[in-house]
Amino acid sequence: MIPNDDAGQPISPALTWRVLGVLNLYRVLVPFVLIGVYYLGGSRTIGVESPSAFFSAAGIYMVFGFVCILVVKRRVGSAYLQSILQGTLDILLLMLILHACGGVASGFGLLLLVPVGAIALLIPPRFALFMAAVTVLVVLTHTIWLQLSGRTDIATYATAGLLGAVLLIVAGTASVLATRMRESEALVRQKDLDLANLAELSQYIVQHLRESLLVVDAGDQVRLINESAAQILGADKANPGALLGEVSPRLLYSLTTWRQSDTRAATPANIVAADGARVIQPHFARLGQNAPGPTLIFLEDTSLMAERVQQSKLAALGRLSASIAHEIRNPVGAMSHAGQLLAESPHIGPDERRLTDIIRNNSERVSTIINNVLQLSRREATRFERLTLEDWLEDFIGEFCDTMQVPSSRLDVRIDAHNLEVRIDPSHLHQVVWNLCDNALKHAPSTGNVAVEIKVGRLMPSARPFLEVSDRGPGIDPQFVERIFEPFFTGGKGGTGLGLFIARELCQLNRAVLLYAVRAGGGSIFRIVFSDPQRWEE
Repeated sequence: MIPNDDAGQPISPALTWRVLGVLNLYRVLVPFVLIGVYYLGGSRTIGVESPSAFFSAAGIYMVFGFVCILVVKRRVGSAYLQSILQGTLDILLLMLILHACGGVASGFGLLLLVPVGAIALLIPPRFALFMAAVTVLVVLTHTIWLQLSGRTDIATYATAGLLGAVLLIVAGTASVLATRMRESEALVRQKDLDLANLAELSQYIVQHLRESLLVVDAGDQVRLINESAAQILGADKANPGALLGEVSPRLLYSLTTWRQSDTRAATPANIVAADGARVIQPHFARLGQNAPGPTLIFLEDTSLMAERVQQSKLAALGRLSASIAHEIRNPVGAMSHAGQLLAESPHIGPDERRLTDIIRNNSERVSTIINNVLQLSRREATRFERLTLEDWLEDFIGEFCDTMQVPSSRLDVRIDAHNLEVRIDPSHLHQVVWNLCDNALKHAPSTGNVAVEIKVGRLMPSARPFLEVSDRGPGIDPQFVERIFEPFFTGGKGGTGLGLFIARELCQLNRAVLLYAVRAGGGSIFRIVFSDPQRWEE
């Protein structure tokens, strides 16, 4: 485990090994230089009092330096423990050399500054000051011993004290410098991490954008492309590093034309997607100020744009239909009323009465269509409420049976999950279930007791609540299954063709889904799958 300094910042092992590697050069060069000076100038030049002890200490220190080189090169053990161990041995071996040269009076006490300062860079400040203090005590103790043995005078204490002060200052300064270095290194690591996270986030956003885009450099080489653009240009060829001319020659031509244009106001030529089924409109934007430089290319699917235009047209058509329905409502009502008055006349015969029935029936049909169109055009905002399906269904069945004059035995209710709570607009749910039950009742066979079956439960494995309305009628012709939710589609069975369309629209407004399924044994199943209760939004 790597220890922390006083500021709580980790000490970098890589920095520790580098400093120890530089210190090894000092350990090898110091004894080599001392021995060279000794042979060139003699023992008096460097003040050696015991040549045998001097050569032994210098030789051991040199061997120690070579051993440390191997240790650092092979990264033996923990970098922190190696710095403590090597620093301790540095002090001991240098004290042996200092002793052989006669103590601090020789001036070789300055050799301690480098290892003490270097180790102070690698260990926490309090331990660095502790090691420097121990070194000072060792120097003072050695000086006292030499003075008591008569080998030096009392004036040496001043030199030892000055050396001790310098050692403490060097250790303190190195600790402060090391703290600043570690803080800077931690800040750089954090910045690198932030940049890496930002790059990953940017890459994720670009790749999952619905918009198709790619970046091309000045050499027409693809530098960045997201999944959507790769699908348009061909996923097998459109990869980072590919040449744009090889991916799409037509797109390269449009880009070249755009670069050469002065005004850049002309609309680039369209290209055909790799699947051959879509027409793509490219848009270009220059990145940076240098020209030529990287270019950002947006690929717009014109079919999607056409679909949006179509939706706008349908919305306008819906508003127009609502206006027309509102305007013809009164004339239709007048014709219906006139037909009723004519039917009550005692002077008409059977043929005329049959004609008045036709007027009345078709007037009612037109009025129903008008009411449905107006209902769609002025649909109110959804008012979500939490309700328990079991309790709501009990009230609904009672109201439905009373209004439609249907015995309750004709409706069978099955609750597979009690106290099932959903979040929906009660008025919308009432309208949808009423429409489904009314259709089921109309298409149910006249024989048999149960005409409509209603089931409440949870879907597995999603656990989403559902409500099913089933019947045993003739079912829906397979060729019409895909069209039953289209507006005004009746399948040749009469009606306005708006009931199921409105029911599906109301379900979608409540984040629910209305599905159709063929019932085993004959009949139809209409299933309302409500929104996930775990993802309700207030």
